[in-house]
Formats: sequence, C-alpha cells, structure tokens
Amino acid sequence: MSPHIGQRISARYGELSAQEQRVASFILDHFDDLAVYSAADLARLTGVSKSTVSRLFRRLGFESFQAVKRHARQLRSLGMPLVTDTEAVGASERFKRHFEREQENLRRLLASVEPGAFEAILQALDRARRVVLVGFRNSYPLALHFRQQLVQARDHVSLAPQPNQSLAEELAGLEKEDLVVLFGFRRRHRMFDALVEELAAMPCRLLLIGDATAASHAGQADWWLECPLDSISAFDSYASAMSLINLLVNGLLHQRLGQGRARIDAISELYQELDELAP
Repeated sequence: MSPHIGQRISARYGELSAQEQRVASFILDHFDDLAVYSAADLARLTGVSKSTVSRLFRRLGFESFQAVKRHARQLRSLGMPLVTDTEAVGASERFKRHFEREQENLRRLLASVEPGAFEAILQALDRARRVVLVGFRNSYPLALHFRQQLVQARDHVSLAPQPNQSLAEELAGLEKEDLVVLFGFRRRHRMFDALVEELAAMPCRLLLIGDATAASHAGQADWWLECPLDSISAFDSYASAMSLINLLVNGLLHQRLGQGRARIDAISELYQELDELAP
C-alpha cells in the first residue's frame, strides 16, 4: 500500500505553508476522526480557507477531498483504528448497535463454516501428534487463548513464537501427523506471507483462521475459517474469533470425551495439590 496520509504529511511538513501546516497538524492530532470530517469542517476548525485545505490535499497526492475520504475508509478496512461514525447516540442505542453488529459477525461466521470441513478440523485437532498455534500482534492473544483451552482436552499443544523468541525452531521437524493453526488477522506481521508459503510446503496440515484480508491465502491451507471483525466504530471486534475458538474446543472435548474428562480431572487434582487457584 502507498504511504498513508499521516506518513505523507510527516515527509513533506517542512515544505508546507504556515496555513497548510495548521491543517496538517490538526489532521495528525485527529487522525482517527479523519473519515468523518468534511473539507469545510477542517477549514472551520483550523481557521483557514477551503481552498487552503484543497491545496494541501493536492500537495499530498490526492486529487480531491473525496479521494482523502476513500483513503481513510481503506485504512479502516485494513485495520487502522479510525472513527467512522461520530453520530451522538445514547448508551442504550450504542449498546443496541453493538449487539446487532456482533450478532451479524457471528451469523456470517457460522454461515461460512461447512459442517463437513468443521468435522474434519475436529478430527485433525483430536488425532494430531502435535498442535502448534501461531499468532502475531493482535492474533497472539487468540492463539494464546486457544492453546489454554486445548490443553484442557489434549496434550502436546504449543504456542509460537514464545515471547522474545524466533519461530523457526518451533516449526522445524513438523510431520504429516502434526497440525499448525495459524491466526492471520489484519495488520499482519511482515513475514506472514512467507510463513504461509513455508507451512504450505511442509508435510503438516494447516488451519488458517483470519479475517477477509487473509482470504487470498486460503488456497494454501488445508482449512480456512473466516471471522468478521466489523465493529460500530474504530476498533476491530474479535468476538467472532473467540466464539469460534469456544466452538472448536467444545467440539474437540466431545470428540474425545473419555480422554478429555480424564485429563481435566488430572489437571484439577494438580491445581489442588499445587494450591494454584483461589477457592
């Protein structure tokens, strides 16, 4: 992607006139609100003319303010936290909108999952010699949570990369009996594309979980599960991803109910013996 507007301003700030700098500084200070301002708003709030605002955007490589708005929406679609709705609403209305959006995300997720593929994923989680969960940045907490749930039902589940550690040694030696679960939510690590290619070339099986921006990698994975992240404003919602994890681990537990219950009992006994958990 070409440099976003904030990067363009930083690169050319010294070339701008004093009035243009006022507008540019305002944009940098209110970057997450950019998608909801109009050119007239920017002129009024910075005390300059609309022509100054237009001239600034042309200097930054945008043919019109509409191009700036499209640019801002594109940034939001790629995961940059930009406010897209500043309509003043009460708490009840905001809760309602949030609830409806979360419901829609979950509906879209479940509608996209084929029952046959889901059962095959459960079989892979059950029978794999080793399960490796991989996540970077916002995907890391999801991988961590998935690992914490899976180890209740089965052993030989690992998380990669470990904090301040590299990844290669965790993936070396993977065989066809192993399963890698790779989380790939937007604003991914720079090495993500190369990692998918390497995993696809390995004999292990690959489950890829991500949002729509990772769909281009679906063909390289054995299974692809898409989790919508849409929210009512700036920050992505990972509720559908957490719900999917819950669905998978519960499915796995029922897949291996006897073994799973025995492991849960053993873990509970160790909790008590080590006095790890508060009553």
